[in-house]
Amino acid sequence: MAATADLEDLSGVGPATAEKLRENGYDTYQSIAVASPGELSNTADVGESSAHDIIDSARDAADVGGFETGTDVLERREQIGKLEVLVPELDEMLAGGVETQSITEVYGEFGAGKSQVTHQLAVNVQLPDEQGGLHGRCVFVDSEDTFRPERIDEMVKGLPDDVIEATMAEREIDGDADDEEALDELVQTFLDRIHVAKAFNSDHQILLAEKAQEIAAEYEDDDYPVRLLCVDSLTAHFRAEYVGRGELADRQQKLNKHLHDIDRIGNLYNAAVVVTNQVQSNPDAFFGDPTKPIGGNILGHKSTFRMYLRKSKQDKRIVKLVDAPNLPDGEAVMRVQSEGLKPE
Repeated sequence: MAATADLEDLSGVGPATAEKLRENGYDTYQSIAVASPGELSNTADVGESSAHDIIDSARDAADVGGFETGTDVLERREQIGKLEVLVPELDEMLAGGVETQSITEVYGEFGAGKSQVTHQLAVNVQLPDEQGGLHGRCVFVDSEDTFRPERIDEMVKGLPDDVIEATMAEREIDGDADDEEALDELVQTFLDRIHVAKAFNSDHQILLAEKAQEIAAEYEDDDYPVRLLCVDSLTAHFRAEYVGRGELADRQQKLNKHLHDIDRIGNLYNAAVVVTNQVQSNPDAFFGDPTKPIGGNILGHKSTFRMYLRKSKQDKRIVKLVDAPNLPDGEAVMRVQSEGLKPE
């Protein structure tokens, strides 16, 4: 990814406009190239015509926005990373794990384990590539007060001994998987690489998505760049604030913008985007499971992968892959235990 660019080189961008763009997170040609004229106009305080010119200039400079061959697309897709859940049956169903540059939606009823998935991935993303991770950090937008550092502690200590010891060696921590003091030090390094913010309402949640892009830009050249963005849950505030059919259009428009913002982070910084979603009862369903995810078609179309979690006996959870562009539908079983997500 490109470092901070000389925005003044773009057509129609002077020092004052460049400063406004940088203050609002538009500090690379790519971030401007994929912006809409409307949002750039509001951000930089320029007319829409000028915004069009700036975007066109950024697209030329960043070499984006044109057609490319299927071979080019294949080469670009080879850069996509796979973040493993470290549950073999589930990772196999996902053809290697959760993809970067995609939105993965995890939905299910209360207590199904959605937040457990986001916590586990916030740990796993920091592991070396050979251990199933992406050697990166996580940005966690928490809208339901679900993030618990104590859970990260349990999950780090619940990793396989060989993974713990390999990570300790990589982070220059003296000790092994049986050394409590070394384990506590290891947990601290994991917590240091998870950036958490609590969203108090939908407007604040949208703002935090913009702040998340700033963090991704800040750590772009770090040893641990941002490789995971979690939003838990994506829809809770929108559902509570926009009630009734009269509010539906406004809610969906706002949700659509929010989804584009977080998708942009995934594409610009090669990060996996994982969002959790609530469900509602579908009274028209006479057969099968009567629950369906909220968010409507906008969320359904924008999510690249959709996984449905449902409870089974005791700590078992059934994970159903409902939608994926290149994978067959399937089911996998995992267990939600104190040490994290484990195989059946």
